[in-house]
Amino acid sequence: QVQVVESGGGLVQAGGSLRLSCAASGSIFSINDMGWYRQAPGKQREFVAVITSGGTTNYADSVKGRFIISRDNAKNTVALQMNSLKPEDTAVYFCNADIHPTFSGYSRYFWGQGTQVTVSL
Repeated sequence: QVQVVESGGGLVQAGGSLRLSCAASGSIFSINDMGWYRQAPGKQREFVAVITSGGTTNYADSVKGRFIISRDNAKNTVALQMNSLKPEDTAVYFCNADIHPTFSGYSRYFWGQGTQVTVSL
């Protein structure tokens, strides 16, 4: 089994910061990309940020310069530091990881259950 679990969401005022964490665990052989997506009420899930196993990062234009994604390959974790938060950042944030399980011959994407981030005025 493989699990991906997020933590760190909450309520913050506009201009504030939050740090999300995500840990992958279980029968893991290797992990390729790890990333974050978000889904606001009534909207489709959208890409936020991704980091490769080698540390290359990519961000959505809406968060560039405010959010920082990082990972610890030894611990199978990824984090999202969110600064200068805006009300429009309010959403459920999902962690996503391209994992090659030990019991499979190929990798696939696993999703966490999501964590709520609410930014108030």
